Amino acid sequence: MPPAGKVSEFFRKGNDWFCKAGLPSDITVVVDGVSFHLHKFPLISKCGKIARVYEESERKHEKIFSTVLEDFPGGPDVFLIAAKFCYGMRVELTSRNIVMVYCAADYLEMIDEFGDENLLSRSESFFYKHILHNWKDCILALQSSEPVFQRAEKLRIINRCVNALSVMVCTDPSLFGWPMMMYGSLQSPGGSILWNGINTGARIRSSESDWWFEDISYLSVSLFERLIKAMEMKGIRPENIVGAVMHYTRKYLPGLGRWLGGQHGIPRTVTSFSFAPIALDQRVVLESIEKLLPQKKGKSFCRFLLGLLRVALILGVSQTCKDSLEKRIGRQLEFATLDGLLIPTYSDAETLYDTDTVQRIIQHFMSSELKVTPFSPASVELEISPSSEPLRLVAKQIDSYIAEVASDVTLKPGKIRSLAEALPESSRTLHDGLYRSLDIYFKAHPWLSDKEKEELCNIIDFQKLSIDAYAHASQNDRLPLRVVLQVLFFEQMHLRTALAGHLNVLETESAPAGPAIAQGDMAGQIIQRDGWVNMVRENRVLKVDMDKMRSRVGELEQEFSKIKQEMKKVTKSHSSISSPHVVARRIGCNLLSRPSDAKLDTIGSTGPSPRASVEQGRFSCHSRHNKSFSLF
Repeated sequence: MPPAGKVSEFFRKGNDWFCKAGLPSDITVVVDGVSFHLHKFPLISKCGKIARVYEESERKHEKIFSTVLEDFPGGPDVFLIAAKFCYGMRVELTSRNIVMVYCAADYLEMIDEFGDENLLSRSESFFYKHILHNWKDCILALQSSEPVFQRAEKLRIINRCVNALSVMVCTDPSLFGWPMMMYGSLQSPGGSILWNGINTGARIRSSESDWWFEDISYLSVSLFERLIKAMEMKGIRPENIVGAVMHYTRKYLPGLGRWLGGQHGIPRTVTSFSFAPIALDQRVVLESIEKLLPQKKGKSFCRFLLGLLRVALILGVSQTCKDSLEKRIGRQLEFATLDGLLIPTYSDAETLYDTDTVQRIIQHFMSSELKVTPFSPASVELEISPSSEPLRLVAKQIDSYIAEVASDVTLKPGKIRSLAEALPESSRTLHDGLYRSLDIYFKAHPWLSDKEKEELCNIIDFQKLSIDAYAHASQNDRLPLRVVLQVLFFEQMHLRTALAGHLNVLETESAPAGPAIAQGDMAGQIIQRDGWVNMVRENRVLKVDMDKMRSRVGELEQEFSKIKQEMKKVTKSHSSISSPHVVARRIGCNLLSRPSDAKLDTIGSTGPSPRASVEQGRFSCHSRHNKSFSLF
């Protein structure tokens, strides 16, 4: 073995490496097509694998020893480090090459049996002291282990890095090199980190619970999945797990970031500046992330799941992944929003929106509701169950969804019916949303026959329409005539019931307050329980309005009587104007007055009855007319 001092350096010529040792090379090692022309004694004294291969070649009496190292960890660059170590040269171990060197030392069997403090023990010591106790170096070492994953797994390098990172996350990060140990007390008065006296502008973020999200996002999917599971075993809070998963997903699924909106990622920490980005298959990312999602509920998480489902439909992930996402969304459908449910059709379907996916989500929701609220004879109806509030919220949301997709001219009537009937009747206290949806659908599909419209209208319970909906439906030209008649019938029944209720309340208010105290208390409890307090107030207002209406009717009657008297005066004046004397004057004739006429008038005014006087007056007038006309 040549003295270490004579080995000045290694140099390269083309695809070959040589060592300046003053002696000709007597061994050739080939790694990934690159030849290393070295000396056998330095290598044999440190490497058990090369020593064993050399002994076998000596039995064959080969003058020039040459060997090929298949699947060498790290390739020619890492073998060069091992060769330098064998020649006694100084080698630098870093967080980026320690895993490779560790695996290469194991591959070459550079154990202490072939020399004290051999490369394997040196690598183990450096890994334990400098890697496992530092957040940044541990992340970098784990990231660099991808090319040698199987051997690193065998040496328990991966497992120890993952456990160390999970412990650091669950504990105060300032105790594990981030950020205090890494930078010490070199901080500016403003709190920025100093590097060689220069203000870097970066700030320590150890007080935040999400400081590690960005750092672990530089790991591959398999390593990230393994780290998240280790954190769950350590008892980290579920909301932190969800935050890390969501951050990782947004980073490698750009479409999801655009859908969720807002900030696409958390600002990088100081440790992330030296991490190398990785390229990942989006389908693999999504399918792996879906398995890591916890059973969590909430508006933001439900929106995240709906975004994942959209991206899954675009990427064409496995059916198992899509089914799992639909089930997760179905379990918390009450937190979904309308824009989240409006999933476009990404396949060759004719419709604009993917109504089949939404219908399956509704079915998963109903299945989860039935599991939460089992059947019991005491409460048969679903309205009484504690989970009826989520059911009502979902029904309201689905009615809005149907109204939104109803304008699609390619949507078949069967889709509308199946969506509406996916929820039970008890989920809707009012059917105004269904009526509005059908009205929009009929407007967008004017070619539907009355029979098809009537079949769709069967999904509406017209007894559950509001007064405004009754008023609109009774004048809706798009509804079939039979449906309009049905609406009018139920509207009449509704008005009669409401009027009867108002009258009963009015009678109750006007009745003398002399019932028993217990009976009055019971009535008060019933009013409070059923929500009739507001109704009583409305009835009082209605009573005041009725009193005003009565006074107004009285005023109208007085005005009518005055008009009647005026009409009588006008009639009398008209009769006096049309008397024979006036008529005669108008036509230019003068009637002769006779004493008999005056006598008759005087007698008529005193003697006979009013009817006789009228008849006599008519006779006298007639006779006078005849006499007057006879003068001409």
